[in-house]
Amino acid sequence: MTAELVRGQNHTLPQTRLEIRVSAGTPVVAGATLGDERGTVRGIEWIAHPGSPQLPGLEVSQQAAADHRLAVDLEALPPGAHRVTVLLALPVGVGGPVRFGAVPAPFVAVTGLEGTEIASFTLTDLDAESAVSALELYRRQDVWKVRAVGQGYAGGLAAMLADQGVRDPAALAGTIQEAVTRGLARSVAPPPPRTPEGDRVRHATGSADHRPTAPPPAPEPPEPLSDPATTGPAHTAQPHTAPGPAAAAPSAAGPSAGGPINYAHPRRQHAAPPSPPPTAPPAQPGQPAQPVAGDATGWSMDERLYNQIWGMFEDLARAVAAYRSAVDFAESRMDQELDRTLSDPRNRIGGAGDRAREEARAKRDELASRAREALDRDLAQLAAEAAVVEPALPAAYAGWGNPVWHAHRIPMEIPMALRIGDLHLPERTDLRIPLLVRLPLERGIWVDSGRAASEAAALMDTDRLRRLAMETAVAHAARLLAVYPPGEFAVHVIDPAGSAAGPLAPLVEAGVLAGPPAAGPGGVASVLAHLTQRVDLVQMAVRARAADSLPPDLDTGEQLLVVNDFPHGFDDRAVTQLRYLADEGPAVGVHLLMVADREEASAYGPILDPLWRSLLRITPVADSHLADPWVGHAWTYEPPAIPPGSRVLEQVLAAVAEARRAAGR
Repeated sequence: MTAELVRGQNHTLPQTRLEIRVSAGTPVVAGATLGDERGTVRGIEWIAHPGSPQLPGLEVSQQAAADHRLAVDLEALPPGAHRVTVLLALPVGVGGPVRFGAVPAPFVAVTGLEGTEIASFTLTDLDAESAVSALELYRRQDVWKVRAVGQGYAGGLAAMLADQGVRDPAALAGTIQEAVTRGLARSVAPPPPRTPEGDRVRHATGSADHRPTAPPPAPEPPEPLSDPATTGPAHTAQPHTAPGPAAAAPSAAGPSAGGPINYAHPRRQHAAPPSPPPTAPPAQPGQPAQPVAGDATGWSMDERLYNQIWGMFEDLARAVAAYRSAVDFAESRMDQELDRTLSDPRNRIGGAGDRAREEARAKRDELASRAREALDRDLAQLAAEAAVVEPALPAAYAGWGNPVWHAHRIPMEIPMALRIGDLHLPERTDLRIPLLVRLPLERGIWVDSGRAASEAAALMDTDRLRRLAMETAVAHAARLLAVYPPGEFAVHVIDPAGSAAGPLAPLVEAGVLAGPPAAGPGGVASVLAHLTQRVDLVQMAVRARAADSLPPDLDTGEQLLVVNDFPHGFDDRAVTQLRYLADEGPAVGVHLLMVADREEASAYGPILDPLWRSLLRITPVADSHLADPWVGHAWTYEPPAIPPGSRVLEQVLAAVAEARRAAGR
C-alpha cells in the first residue's frame, strides 16, 4: 500500500533499487545531490544534473520535462554517501513560469522497478519559490528511508545548492540552466493534461505501472509542438525523459492550476455545455477495453478527437519511456554486479566467473523481457485505438489518403487544429500519432530544405530536395485554405527567382492566391511592405480599441506568406521586415511559411537566430529532429504525403475556389 507522505514524514524503503517519478504539469529541471552522514555535499562530483546526469547508483534526466524518472540504486552509491536529495527547479530565461505558486503542485513518487508505488508526496503550499528540495532518501542504522521535504527557495537553484553546502553555487546553477536552455530550444511541448480517468493504456491493460496524474496545469491545453531544432547539431534526446514526450519546452499553459480543464477553443464561443463522449461497449472479463473514437472530453467531436489524439501521444511517450528506463537500468545493474563480482581476482577465471556472468545476464534478460511484454501490451492497445480513431478524423486532422477529403466541403468555422504530419518512435514505427497544431496558428512554420537537415536529406539531390520542400509548403498552404471559411484566409507567395513555378502550379491554376507569386527585388519589397503595413495598422487599432477605424479595403482575414528559397533575393531591409513579421505577425493574423536552408543564410550571422527559433521547423523527408520534454524522446517526424497518382490536392483547391465564387469573394 502506498504511503502518502506530508512534509517531514518518513517511510521505510523495502528495497534499494528504485525509481523516483516526478509529475509537474509544466517543464521543470530535476537533479539530485549526494550527502554524507551530516548531509554535506563533498563536491560537484556528488551532484547529478542535466549537464552531468549520471553518478554511481544515480541517473537523472538530461533536460527539463513535465515528467521525470530518476533511477536510483542505493547499494551502488559512492562510499560515504548516506543521503540522496531530489531537487526540482523551474527553467529560467525561457519565458515560462518563474515561481512554483503559478504552476500545479509537483507530485513525486518513489516506486520499485516494476512500477509498484512505495511512497508519494505532493509539494503543496509553494508560492514565490523557483526551486525546491522535494524529498530525500537517507540511511539510518543501515536502513534506508524516504522523507518528504518540500523546502522551497525563492533565490532559485543557486540558493538551494548553497544550502546543500556546494561551493560557488551560482556558477553551477548557471551551468545547469545553460544545459537546460540548449535542450529547451528544440523540443515538443507537453501534451495536454489528462483527466484522472484518462490514463487509458495503463488501466485498460491492467499493467502494474500505474502513474499518478498531476493536477491540471491550466484551463487551456498547450500547443502540441513547441520549439524546433534550430540551433546546433541534430538533437537526440535521452530518456529522461524524455520525450517527447519528452523534452521539456516552454509551456503554453495559461492561468494557474485549479478546477476542471477547460477545453473550449479560446477564439470560439459556445452556448451549451459539452456533450458526453461516446462510451465503449463493456469489455469481456480478462480483455482490454475496446477503443472508441472521440472518448475524450470536449465541446464537440472535433475537440474530443483532438484531446484523444494527444492522450495517445502521452500514452505512447510514457509507455516507451518506462520500457527504455527498465532496459537501461537492467543493463546498468548487470554491469555493476559484474564489476563487484569480478573485482575479486579469484572470480575472474574459472567456473565462479562464468557463473557470475551468466547469472547477471539472466537477470538482465529477465528484466528486459518483462519490460518488453508490458510495452507490447501497451502498444497493441494504442494500435487498436489508432485503427479506430484514424478513419473517424475530420478533414483537418486526416491524412491526404483519407477518403474524407474527397467529400470535403469548405467549412463556415475554423477547426480546432490542423494536421501537419505524423510522429512515431522506433519501438513501433507503424504506430503513427497525428501531429496537430492549434488554429489560428500561433507561430510560423519553416520547411528545412537543407541537405544537413537529416540523414535522408543528405542522400538526396539538392534540387530534388528543394522541390520536395516547396511541394510540402504548398500542401500545407492548401490545407489551411481548405479549413478556413471562404475569404477568411489569404495566401501570398514570394518566389524571388521564379524557381518554384512547378510546385506552385496547383495554387496558381486554381486561382486561390492573393496575387501572382512575387519575383525579383521589387516584388519581394512590395509584398513585405504590404504585410508589414497591415501588421502595423491592426496593432494600432487593437491597442487603441478602435477596430472600426481600420481602412475599409483592409483584408482582416488571416494572411499566410509563403517564402521560397530564403535568403536569395532578400536585402537587409527585407530580412528585417521578415523578422518583424515572424515576431509580431501571428498575434494579428499574419503567418510565415518559409522554405529555407539555414546554412545558406549563415552569412547574416546570429542576427537571424531569433527568426529560426520563432518558427516551427519541419522537414520534407522523415527525420528524428523533434525532442520532447514530457519524457525526453527523439520523435521521428513524417511529413504528410499525397498518395501517388492522387489528384486530391487539385480537388481540394477547386473546392476552395468554388466556395469563394459562391460567397462572392
